[in-house]
Amino acid sequence: METFLIKALQLILSLSILVIIHEFGHFLFARLFKVRVEKFYLFFDPWFALFRYKPKNSETEYGVGWLPLGGYCKISGMIDESMDKEQMAQPPQPYEFRSKSSWQRLLIMVGGVLFNFLLALFIYSMVLFAWGDKYLPLENMKMGMDYSDTFKNVGFQDGDILLKADTMKLERFGTDALRAVATARQVTVLREGVETVIAIPEDMMQRFLRDKQGFAGIRFPMIIDRMAEETSPAALAGLQPGDRILSIGDVKTPTYYDASEQLDASKGKNIQVGFSRNGVEQFAQVQLDSLGKLGIYPSSPNAIYETVTITYSFFKSFPAGIRLGINTLKGYVNDMKYAFTKEGASSLGGFGAIGSLFPAQWDWRSFWMTTAFLSIILAFMNILPIPALDGGHVMFLLYEVITRRKPSDKFLEYAQVVGMLLLFGLLIYANGNDLFRFIFK
Repeated sequence: METFLIKALQLILSLSILVIIHEFGHFLFARLFKVRVEKFYLFFDPWFALFRYKPKNSETEYGVGWLPLGGYCKISGMIDESMDKEQMAQPPQPYEFRSKSSWQRLLIMVGGVLFNFLLALFIYSMVLFAWGDKYLPLENMKMGMDYSDTFKNVGFQDGDILLKADTMKLERFGTDALRAVATARQVTVLREGVETVIAIPEDMMQRFLRDKQGFAGIRFPMIIDRMAEETSPAALAGLQPGDRILSIGDVKTPTYYDASEQLDASKGKNIQVGFSRNGVEQFAQVQLDSLGKLGIYPSSPNAIYETVTITYSFFKSFPAGIRLGINTLKGYVNDMKYAFTKEGASSLGGFGAIGSLFPAQWDWRSFWMTTAFLSIILAFMNILPIPALDGGHVMFLLYEVITRRKPSDKFLEYAQVVGMLLLFGLLIYANGNDLFRFIFK
């Protein structure tokens, strides 16, 4: 329950920041061109709002709605989600969106997308400045990785260390490594000290999306970092921080996952635990609790293996952050083609999938990196030429510029309704996938 709350709070805070910045982009350009903004809301407010405030002599009402599906700026003279037909039936006013030039309307429309992308670049830059770029090189993972059955079926073995995807050297574990491996024609790994080449089928990414088993996990030993409490099973049995678990019962457990699996199978039992202390193998009898837990906090892979940290000065962090943001956008756009396959559609997720991106424990670096990634996704998705999205408004404006004919208000209203229904259906489908995976996982 605690993990769920931490992830939920991070999700709400992150999306609130992104929505406010997005709507502020529209707001800023609208006010710059003297267009009246009637409402500026975080979350939607059908029927009522949780909070509303209109400053004295201001044309804008600020508020917080109760439906956390985004937010909006109600811009005078613009056909949007407010569907204000009464206003659109009146003659255009100088302060309205529809009375402005095409280039001014374009900037107002893309303001949200622009600000989301700039926010992502800024966050990436500040994260690199504050924390640097810390990562665990693949070559330093001395025990290699544990691979899912999807990848084992094409030739990977637990313990393989990734070296190259085709001719590209793989340096760090993550989404980029997965993308490179799944789209390569061959992958070179280090297996028991020998370089081995694995042929990759053309549909590897589709298999990965279909099987939903993940890619791989870092293999590392279970080493005690600290005790959960003084009366934990491990502490009562005499185990100490720094001890490396070697066996559970009669089963050798060289890795964290091996040990976790055996502990889970020994819930509530009194078992013999083999461990290494100062290079000497020892044994202890441990009475496990009903959950099969030793009551320890294990050392993370980053604490066990040698990591690399690249530091950046304030000014050098900006070009590095921009590169990171652009590369992230390129990778996401490249992956979008799989969303239109059967396997990709089934892997779409809603708020549950987004929430799972955040760490189980509050970590500001991870929070900001995830927020920057989501900001890029929000920018890209909003610029798609779908009615009801910013990209849909841009599409109709470009049509007007090219043909010198403005689409009728009636057509734009119908398009807005169709777009909203499409987005609502996609929202239900994505969150339905989350619910299905939660129930049948």
